[in-house]
Amino acid sequence: MPETFRVGIIGRTGRGDYGHGIDTVWSDVPGVEVVAVADDDRAGLAKAAARLQGTRAFADYRAMLDEMKPDIVAIAPRWVDQHRDMIVAAAERGIHIYMEKPFCRSLAEADECVAACERTHTRLAIAHQTRYSPQIEVVRQMIAAGRIGRLLELRGRGKEDQRGGGEDLFVLGSHIMNLICTFGGTTQWCFGRVLSAGHPVGADDVREGPEGLGPLAGDAVHAVYGLPDGVTATFDSVRGAGQGARFALLVCGSAGLIEIQTGSLPSVKYLDDPAWSPGRSGKVWQNVSSAGIGQDEPLADTSAHAGNKAAVLDLLAAIREDRDTLCNQYDARWTIEMIMGVFESHCQQRPVKLPLANRQNLLAALKR
Repeated sequence: MPETFRVGIIGRTGRGDYGHGIDTVWSDVPGVEVVAVADDDRAGLAKAAARLQGTRAFADYRAMLDEMKPDIVAIAPRWVDQHRDMIVAAAERGIHIYMEKPFCRSLAEADECVAACERTHTRLAIAHQTRYSPQIEVVRQMIAAGRIGRLLELRGRGKEDQRGGGEDLFVLGSHIMNLICTFGGTTQWCFGRVLSAGHPVGADDVREGPEGLGPLAGDAVHAVYGLPDGVTATFDSVRGAGQGARFALLVCGSAGLIEIQTGSLPSVKYLDDPAWSPGRSGKVWQNVSSAGIGQDEPLADTSAHAGNKAAVLDLLAAIREDRDTLCNQYDARWTIEMIMGVFESHCQQRPVKLPLANRQNLLAALKR
């Protein structure tokens, strides 16, 4: 095990760039050294090399991996179309991975990524930042202690801005999908409906999605998932209906509610009210910090940088301890499972069992 982990950065200027600080977090992490950056855009590469303090610069990320042989690679672009190739290239070389979400475009790609990581025991962490927040364990303890009674359902919504519908499901819904499984367990089935201008989407509505997402459709998405013990979860997104106002997961129990937003130290609130209605019951929402219910937050940094740092520190610990990360390739693949389940169910017009037998995006076949 190296005393200092050598890190290579992969960016794509103009096509996902360097994500949400995936390239710069390493300067604040002890025991790592950024040794190289790759970007096929010449101007973007020069800027990145200067930003990363003169590290070696490569136009081809595979050449960087072969020549510099980093211990860890940061797959930074937000665009998804090259994620599979970048993950497999790193994993085949036994290089551990920290990466921007979403994971990839299809379950077939996700399967290839997982298989490559398994072959070489590669550790992978994906930047679902909320999953690394210390508040997650506090919420889990609250649920286990019965603070909301029996778990009944989970309700998630996307940002519902101009990306509302299919794009919101893929890009931002991945955060909510991961939280649903964190608190509710593995989803077992999905029943989804995808609409465009009020009508069920068909072949004429399928377009190539932005940011390399692949075939995409819908300005409204409605999905129901089955969880263990009869619990259900929902995800909804309607374009232009929220502008982020309801982007959160609501954990609903027989004795109360917990609302979880997203981020490194998200807003988390608790309502001790079986009626779920503070206006009717007179109960009030209480803040939940990393120290507990009603406690002041002892941690000050709520930035994306802090979320990336928490994820990277967990990745380093996972490498040293020979364990999976808190949000690993299996978790990342399951978010794609849940997303594709919506499109699959819509196209088949019935609930579908998860994991899906079809590992391709059914919208691609619908478009043909």
